[in-house]
Amino acid sequence: MDKGTLVEFRVQGDRRLGVVDRPDGKTRWFVVDERGQSHSLAPRQLTYIVNGQSYQPSEITNFLEQVNPYLDPSSLEVAWELLVDDGETITPGKMANLLFSESEAVHCYAAHCLLSEDKLYFKQKGEAYEPRSAAQIAERKHQIEVETQKAKGQQEFLARVEQALNGESVEWQRPDRQRLETLEKYAALMADIVRMGVNFDSLARAYPPPAPVLETMNMLGRSATPQAAFQLLIDLGWWSSHENLFLRRSSIPVQFPNKVLEVAQQRLDFPPTDLDVNRLDLTHLKVYTIDDESTTEIDDGLSWELLPDGQERLWVHIADPTRWLIPEDELDLEARKRGSTVYLPTGMIPMFPEVLATGPMSLVQGKICCALSFGIVLNQTGSVEDYSIHPTLMKPTYRLTYEDVDEMLELGVEAEPEIAAIANLAKRRKTWRYNQGAISINMPEAMIKVKDDDISIDILDDSSSRQLVAEMMILAGEVAARYGQTHNIPLPFRGQPQPELPPEEELLQLPPGFVRSCAMRRCMPKSEMSITPVRHAGLGLDTYTQATSPIRRYSDLLTHFQLKAHLRGEVLPFSPEQLKEVMMTVTSTTQEVTMVERQTNRYYALEYLRRHPEQVWQITVLMWLREDSNLALILLEDLGLQLPMAFRRSVNLGEQLSVKVSLADPQKDMIQFQEIIYQESQLAN
Repeated sequence: MDKGTLVEFRVQGDRRLGVVDRPDGKTRWFVVDERGQSHSLAPRQLTYIVNGQSYQPSEITNFLEQVNPYLDPSSLEVAWELLVDDGETITPGKMANLLFSESEAVHCYAAHCLLSEDKLYFKQKGEAYEPRSAAQIAERKHQIEVETQKAKGQQEFLARVEQALNGESVEWQRPDRQRLETLEKYAALMADIVRMGVNFDSLARAYPPPAPVLETMNMLGRSATPQAAFQLLIDLGWWSSHENLFLRRSSIPVQFPNKVLEVAQQRLDFPPTDLDVNRLDLTHLKVYTIDDESTTEIDDGLSWELLPDGQERLWVHIADPTRWLIPEDELDLEARKRGSTVYLPTGMIPMFPEVLATGPMSLVQGKICCALSFGIVLNQTGSVEDYSIHPTLMKPTYRLTYEDVDEMLELGVEAEPEIAAIANLAKRRKTWRYNQGAISINMPEAMIKVKDDDISIDILDDSSSRQLVAEMMILAGEVAARYGQTHNIPLPFRGQPQPELPPEEELLQLPPGFVRSCAMRRCMPKSEMSITPVRHAGLGLDTYTQATSPIRRYSDLLTHFQLKAHLRGEVLPFSPEQLKEVMMTVTSTTQEVTMVERQTNRYYALEYLRRHPEQVWQITVLMWLREDSNLALILLEDLGLQLPMAFRRSVNLGEQLSVKVSLADPQKDMIQFQEIIYQESQLAN
């Protein structure tokens, strides 16, 4: 090329004109642009050569001003209509003649600019351009429309994001929700992997963000990391700062489908025919329901009566949700899918729609309720002497809390002698069970509640009232199982293999109390479910099933379905094989529920400790997790929490120490304590 030749080249994608100045070696040229900047270019970097005359860099601006009037992209449509039938290629020079009837340098360069920028009518083929077919243009127009709509949607999304970040109320559109739900999945999954201890850098390499996540985060100017995605969802008000990722990662449904809610309301408005037409009327009995104050699903009540022969009869009344549903209907299948009510520090997720669970399914004080009632007579040792099971009508007299009953027992309230009588029978029953080999492991249990971001932790006392209720529920479970065993009814029987406890001399070497209980707990095998009776070693019973929480546990509901059908003389709704299949599904689901409950409780326990960095906690060393590295399980006595702690010195099991929290990160599931000396403990307190 000669000095002074005007050429086109690209700088970071932008079109630029320059004048050839001099060679740069054998194959490159120095080119000077209109700004006076020099560029060393190879021939392949030149995208167009303006022929016809020599130029100076100062003339480039004037040249472009002459070109601009000809840059009308719509003129290409006319050219395309003239050329498409022949399908011949065309050069910028020929296009200049066709469009402008002239082929001077200005016109040829204008034609080149139009053709090289066109994405619709022509495609480049070597140094010339070929008209696209009509079908190709239609497809291109569709693509352009899609891209235009996408760009518009992105701009609207950005505007709504700006609103949300400013704290304004936003009505998210369906595409917005799809974007944010993709971010949710990414943030939740990656957070789970981080909790497993995976290094973040290796995580980013092994699990690069999906394209939609990358696009959204780049669009918002944020890094495409799990932490950034998590923070964005919080900033937008889409998630709370303590979003329950355990629940989100699970398959546990949080909301009820509209169809299920509609069916529930229909059952409420138009109660189905009661299949148990001969319910035993027990409305004359005084009935006590005993629960925590916050309980809304009330599924058990207790009565006591003195029989003419001087014997005492206990009545354990259990809510009868099967009055409102039948096997395999919408309500039943939804409950089966959920497995149980989920209890979290932030609230509960019910197994049945609330309109039924806390209404007609519950044993509501002062209302006549349907129940499945267990009438039981104990002998002097505490074993079951006689029993009967009936679908009943009953009317709860008092709704009491555990604290109410403890106070009544302590004060010996004469107006309610039934409470003391039930408590005495519960003690007799407990004594009998332990004589049958029941195993007592008493460990404190933390009850964590979250309300308005305030976290409270209380220890669930093993009070007289709680023991009373527990014994009555176990008693009803034994009676239900005995009835099933006697009549060869397949039920979800629950058992526990006999544990291999440490030898007596080994246990005596451990400090008494929590340390021994912890050592025994480690030896306890998991409970098992079977469609045939099996011994429950922990409870000291030869046969047992859970039947006392049919509103909250699906396995209990199965027991009700089977028992009530047999009591009516009908064919059982579940054959042994069907029951086994359903039990397998429900067991898998309830295991997931249990895991989510444990993980959520642990999260808020760590968050509570994170908020109290200066608090001094009294702990007991319970057991070794890894003795060689001084890692032990400790009990925070004031909270009932059991957590790991690594010691920097040798300690003994049962030793009581004072500690502070040195690090608590609930997001990463990390907790570290540091021991403090006695003087520091006193000062801090």
